[in-house]
Amino acid sequence: MKTIIEPFRIKTVEPLRLTTISERRDQLRRAGYNLFRVPARHVLIDLLTDSGTGAMSSEQWAGVMRGDESYAGADSYYRFLRTVRSVTGFDHVLPTHQGRASERILVETLIGSPPAGCGKVIPGNAHFDTTRANIEHAGAEAIDLLTEDGRTAVSAAPFKGNLDTKRLRALLERRPGDVPAVMLTVTCNTNGGQPVAFRNVQRVRAICDEFGVPLILDAARFAENAWFIKTREPGQAARSVREIARSVFELADGATISAKKDGLVNIGGVLLLRDEEMFQRASDLLILTEGFVTYGGLAGRDLEAMAIGIDEALDEDYLRYRVRSIEYLGQKLAEAGVRIVQPPGGHAIYIDAAAFCPHIPAAEFPGQALACALYEHAGIRACEIGSVMLGEHAVLELVRLAIPRRTYTQSHIDYVIEAVLEVKHRAEELVGFRLAESSGSLRHFTARFEPVSRERTATA
Repeated sequence: MKTIIEPFRIKTVEPLRLTTISERRDQLRRAGYNLFRVPARHVLIDLLTDSGTGAMSSEQWAGVMRGDESYAGADSYYRFLRTVRSVTGFDHVLPTHQGRASERILVETLIGSPPAGCGKVIPGNAHFDTTRANIEHAGAEAIDLLTEDGRTAVSAAPFKGNLDTKRLRALLERRPGDVPAVMLTVTCNTNGGQPVAFRNVQRVRAICDEFGVPLILDAARFAENAWFIKTREPGQAARSVREIARSVFELADGATISAKKDGLVNIGGVLLLRDEEMFQRASDLLILTEGFVTYGGLAGRDLEAMAIGIDEALDEDYLRYRVRSIEYLGQKLAEAGVRIVQPPGGHAIYIDAAAFCPHIPAAEFPGQALACALYEHAGIRACEIGSVMLGEHAVLELVRLAIPRRTYTQSHIDYVIEAVLEVKHRAEELVGFRLAESSGSLRHFTARFEPVSRERTATA
């Protein structure tokens, strides 16, 4: 059968509010043309992020009702602990309120308090925004070592999230003692949700062992990455997704997880460590800033939902549907001449905004222009991943259509396709933006923009 069906049925619905173009134009002006500032009630289809925006299952909602809210040693914590240990093989497990809390504690445990990281570098395939910000806040440098395939939109290589092991080895030889850890993001969000091959993880692990450097995973989308290994990597098809995910975790010395992605919850994170001393230091930091080690800033009901969600995310019927629905969106856009990052990733489609708006230079943020146009035209909220978000680290000018898990149906996706194509037909009318107000290393969350006049764009 070719038709994609959702492997679930709808039990509760939330109404969507239809707005007019004039209303949306007004909201854009009020928000300083920053879609993070637009109130959600004015958004029809929200593809800003797949983080914490999915729908929970009936089993998760049952778990919410079962939540034990004891301050220390709640039953919900022990159910969470058993699940995480079973899936990952890590003994030392800390819950946190979300992934960036895990990142902050990890970085401070590895490096120390700012500016203790001065002179240190943490290489990875491609650090995402909060990971890079936490590393830089500690005084260290985050270095991206994607393979060449991973740095281009059009390459159809199956594992464009792979880390370039030759460049990693050269860095470790050149900077002995300056690398407190190597990080692998699976899947790699920055360049299109691209997966990392199991073989690449093994090779990175071997180099880390050779130089005595720990390997850390950013495993927010561990289940989707395991699915790609199973379906794309030779020799892996006979293994279950659960087995593959466990074997990837077993190659790492630590991991951060935003459970708001493949944990299928609205809030929650995990920090995993093997080293006992590091675990104790991390536990002290957790208690200082998040809460006791058995709740980590979460209610017991959230721990229950997270345990169930981590288990459900490894269901292969769900993953088959999830990845196929993303492919469907990408396929329809590509067939209509929209350049996207190929092949489609596991959680989003990334439109090449530079190709979509070739008349808008990178300095005038073509991704921001396209994202604003999609909202104005159809009420779709997307996310720029380019020079606004990543600054000098941007390799591509992209707009991410991140699909929340178990939330939208195929008809919603068809609406998105129609909207993108209608905007494409008048792409030459779009104008660039300039920064009117910005601050901080994560400026894309709070910045304000102003449109660049058409006359200036034409002159440029």
